[in-house]
Amino acid sequence: MRELLGPAEVDSAVALLADQLVTLIGDTERWALVGIRDGGTPLAEALSRAVAGRTPTPPARGEIDITLYRDDLYTGLEKPVLGITDLPFEVDGCGIVLVDDVLFTGRTVRAAMGEVWDYGRPAFIRLVVLVDRGHRELPIAADLAGFSVETAQHDRVVVDWKESRVRIQAHGESKGVSSAT
Repeated sequence: MRELLGPAEVDSAVALLADQLVTLIGDTERWALVGIRDGGTPLAEALSRAVAGRTPTPPARGEIDITLYRDDLYTGLEKPVLGITDLPFEVDGCGIVLVDDVLFTGRTVRAAMGEVWDYGRPAFIRLVVLVDRGHRELPIAADLAGFSVETAQHDRVVVDWKESRVRIQAHGESKGVSSAT
């Protein structure tokens, strides 16, 4: 497995994303960071801490589980495990910043937007990711990305939040750390 980012680079990316996010959102008072479970939740937490010192009104924070919104729910998952969706704020009229660790095909983001819309009509939806690895299947792009990296189609980008590391696992390498794609 090849290391893409170490702890210093991950911390730097989070700080830069927080600065860019505050600039992107501007003076919007009502907005929320919504982590896509599982990998987006730790990034949303880190961004929330970083943004809190940069804006007069810190954003609300929530998380969504897209399991029931996946387009491969009945074809690709052996036993789907349902997680919790927690949006402790009114979605109608609120700006939503979806947060995920890795942007790949765009299917996860499409599912996340569908779920957000089931909770209400947001003022806007933006997307922030730590790593954009390309290979999009849908016309979805991150508004902000910490890093963009070229990968082979069957590689995996592995984000280890405990160690604050991002690695690329080449197709055929043994799996170690849980990953997000």
